[in-house]
Amino acid sequence: MLKPKSLQQRLALFLLLPVALLLFGVGALGFVYASKNLFALWREVTILKLQRAAHNVDMRMVRIKERLQAFHDTAGEEASPVVQEWILDQLRSQEGVARSNLIWVDGGLNQENRLHQGREKQSEGLAIGGKGHGRGMMRFKRAKISEITSPQYDSMKEHQTVSLVSDLIDGNGQIVGKLEVVVRFDYLVQDIMSGIAFKDRKGYLVDRSGNVLICNDPKSPKRLGDDNNPLAKETLEAMERRPFGTLFGKGHPPDQVSGFYRLMEAPWTLVVFSPGKEVLAPIIRFRIHYIATGLSILLLVLLLIRMVMGRTVSSIKQVSTAAEKIAQGRYGPPLPVKTEDEVGQLTRSFNSMVLQLEEGVRLKEALDLAMEIQQSFLPQKSPDVNGLDIAGTAIYCDETGGDYYDFLHLFELGDGRIAVAVGDVVGHGIGAALLMTTVRAFLRGRVTHSGSAAEMITDVNRLMCIDTEHTGDFMTLFFLLLDTNEREIQWVRAGHDPAIVYDPVSGSFEELKGSGMALGVDDNAQFQDNSSAGWSCGQVVVIGTDGIWETVNPQGEMYGKDRLREVIKSNSQLSAEQIMQAIISDLTEFRQNAPQNDDVTLVVVKTQT
Repeated sequence: MLKPKSLQQRLALFLLLPVALLLFGVGALGFVYASKNLFALWREVTILKLQRAAHNVDMRMVRIKERLQAFHDTAGEEASPVVQEWILDQLRSQEGVARSNLIWVDGGLNQENRLHQGREKQSEGLAIGGKGHGRGMMRFKRAKISEITSPQYDSMKEHQTVSLVSDLIDGNGQIVGKLEVVVRFDYLVQDIMSGIAFKDRKGYLVDRSGNVLICNDPKSPKRLGDDNNPLAKETLEAMERRPFGTLFGKGHPPDQVSGFYRLMEAPWTLVVFSPGKEVLAPIIRFRIHYIATGLSILLLVLLLIRMVMGRTVSSIKQVSTAAEKIAQGRYGPPLPVKTEDEVGQLTRSFNSMVLQLEEGVRLKEALDLAMEIQQSFLPQKSPDVNGLDIAGTAIYCDETGGDYYDFLHLFELGDGRIAVAVGDVVGHGIGAALLMTTVRAFLRGRVTHSGSAAEMITDVNRLMCIDTEHTGDFMTLFFLLLDTNEREIQWVRAGHDPAIVYDPVSGSFEELKGSGMALGVDDNAQFQDNSSAGWSCGQVVVIGTDGIWETVNPQGEMYGKDRLREVIKSNSQLSAEQIMQAIISDLTEFRQNAPQNDDVTLVVVKTQT
């Protein structure tokens, strides 16, 4: 299959192909239409020409028949032999008449004998019909032309002749005589084969049986159809049914066409054959000129496309080359705008796009750097605390996010104490990341001083409100303080979802609830300490952000906390890291190919002996 690769090739194909098909279709329809008209015109002209040629022969024959008719008109009258002799003299003097013979038959003999004796008397000069010869004229009642013979060679005249034979009939219906007029055949058909009807065509004069009387082709057969020409046989059959007509041979256009016209005064028919290409010669010549003109037009269109599109393609290639360089990170100067058309507009848009792309790349680099910095603020490894197995992770939906988790060692309060903080800044992105780092700094600075967990969070909230009082930003936080020596848990809820605790011994879940609003809302807010003592071995504490249970799959279903509890329960015998990975894997499987719309942060704490 033809697949154009360049713009010029596509334009040439999709523009020239319809034009070529249009020209071809118009040419084909025009050729068919013109062919039909030419053949129709050929029919009319051929029949007209054959009719004219036949008319010339008929007129020569009519002149002779008129003299015969004058003789016939003397039948049944007391006509003077002198009148009949005068008519015969006029007949013999008629142009083209070689001779005329009047033969009387004795009344007592049968017809064959009378004719035979008449010939003997003719040879003796008894009734030749010449003036002053014979025994005179016999009376007859009526006469008619009984036969027009085919051309035969006459040794006396050294020409082919045709005989018109009239039977002279008495009152009893018996033939009493015959009048034979011998006419030179060349006189009757003079110039018809060289006339306009047969010019540049194969012409015949044939009798009713199809025997060829004359022809302008020396190689013609003696009878139509003897050369196994199907059209000649069809023409011969048509001559028996119709006085004139035309026939077409096989093929489109036909390889050969024929026409015929029957003479009125003789039992002969004029026939003409012509090659179909000669009939269509004008349209064939026009077709050649049409094809040459069409090809010239297509070539001109191709040259115009090449000339007009050359500059356009060059500009597009320039844009393409620049785009490839940009894909490799190589930014160059703006491309020159050479035209005011669509290509010029494309070039201007490309230059504008490149400027914005450079800004975007610089911003992307800045975001990558911010992501690296923010990732460096998160714990790089899990803390090593006796009696506790801790694991945590944060998965941002953008390069940076507002989720936060941290592990804080409180060495000033003694060994075996650690704080776990999980927070969620409203929104996500750069702004949330900046607020997250601010809270992280406040919290890390505050835990180095003495005080309860509630006091620490109260101080952090007061500092944060200084920055957020005009922005409306806020952050939820769950602050968990673990004392492995006393096996005690203390926590503060600052608007965050309660932590989930699972006890594998009883198989029950509970939540670490408590009052408290989000950080950054009210600088006078006082937060409350909550505690629980005497944890058992193997308990699992899970602290997460709402990006977990509010995850939505392609069907619009939410992940929910019930499914989270099922994963915790079914994997409670595993380590904290394995429990965390099981939750993340199940969450990813649930989301399928749906986009992650919120940050996901998760901390798992498992108690040990």
